[in-house]
Amino acid sequence: MPNLFDAAGLDRDVPRPLADRLRPARLEDVVGQEHLTGPDGALTRLLRSGSVGSLVFWGPPGTGKTTVARLLAGETDLVFEQMSAIFSGVADLKKAFEAARARRQTGKGTLLFVDEIHRFNRAQLDAFLPVMEDGTITLVGATTENPSFALNAALLSRARVMTFHALDETALQALLSRAEEVEGRPLPLDEEARLSLVRMADGDGRAALTLIEELWRAAGEGEVFSAAQLQEVLQRRAPIYDKSQDGHYNLISALHKTVRGSDPDAALYYLARMLDAGEDPLYLGRRLVRMAVEDIGLADPQALVIANAAKDAYDFLGSPEGELALAQAVIYLATAPKSNAAYVAYKQARRVAKEGGSAMPPKVILNAPTKFMKSEGYGDGYAYDHDQPDAFSGQDYWPEAIGRQSFYAPVERGFEREIGKRLAWWQKLRAERQDEQ
Repeated sequence: MPNLFDAAGLDRDVPRPLADRLRPARLEDVVGQEHLTGPDGALTRLLRSGSVGSLVFWGPPGTGKTTVARLLAGETDLVFEQMSAIFSGVADLKKAFEAARARRQTGKGTLLFVDEIHRFNRAQLDAFLPVMEDGTITLVGATTENPSFALNAALLSRARVMTFHALDETALQALLSRAEEVEGRPLPLDEEARLSLVRMADGDGRAALTLIEELWRAAGEGEVFSAAQLQEVLQRRAPIYDKSQDGHYNLISALHKTVRGSDPDAALYYLARMLDAGEDPLYLGRRLVRMAVEDIGLADPQALVIANAAKDAYDFLGSPEGELALAQAVIYLATAPKSNAAYVAYKQARRVAKEGGSAMPPKVILNAPTKFMKSEGYGDGYAYDHDQPDAFSGQDYWPEAIGRQSFYAPVERGFEREIGKRLAWWQKLRAERQDEQ
């Protein structure tokens, strides 16, 4: 319900942010989300069908999620209600649901837009289920987090996920042009600086418009900024990255997989991205140690030494010198021969150990510190390998209840090629020694 100030029109002369003045009036005016709002977009097709249903909008900040929700309400003749999960609790939800029920009795539907919906806990999310099912509300939830992890399955089963993309260069350039048109003046930038501004926005349309406003406030009469001057005037907007959320996991996944995929240049790029965004370098050092063990293993035993040394070097030197040690380790790991044979072997050994229970090792390899244990056959017949030909006895060390198993299969790469030759030789000797017994 409008307040007295709204009714009197007293807010008309209040300065409005550029983002608010450029808010699209039609779905087709939304930039960068043509896969949703274009002529054949997913939302456009839903509107044509006459039934939208509850939706979850997933995407980075500044991509138009709130704007599209407002436009959907207008297109479907629903009353638009908005709340933020950050500032709302159970009492606010009850009030919103009661208002929606009252409207429904008068023949009006409600589109309830919940920003940052992933901030609600499971009990709060469950509260939406009955009012979604009986049609009291059409829910549109917006989240920057992966819905598969951030929202419960019951809610997701009743809503369709629409993915919003970060604005690309074309979309951001269109936004810049629209701002110039509305303001009736050009941006005080040369062509290179204009591209630099687009990169600064980092796919966020709202951020781009905020930067534009700062730019116009800073520019003198007839002044045109170069890219270097633009950096000084606006400073630098930090990359979108939350160390506890999706951005963190996406980039560490990218770093790990580019190392595993033997692409040192891509791996260095993702390392730089994470360091630039303020990631804890020691966390990255620990991840490099994991990569050395998991993806390189004994194909290059030095990989673990290098990764540990890089972590310790950063711990010793700090920033920025220590970051070079991490970069050196990334290059080494990415260019090292790869093998997950040790990783696979350990997982298989764990599985057999759990399934085998408390299987007794053969007495031949058990110590016999007492006469009784000797009389029970502990250590009886043990062959000391160093005293055997080739320093190899070939005895069976496996519990009788389990029998001989094979876990480790070295690859034909790097140092593991040599290990494979040793294992093959020992296998041949083992067969010969057992035939002799």
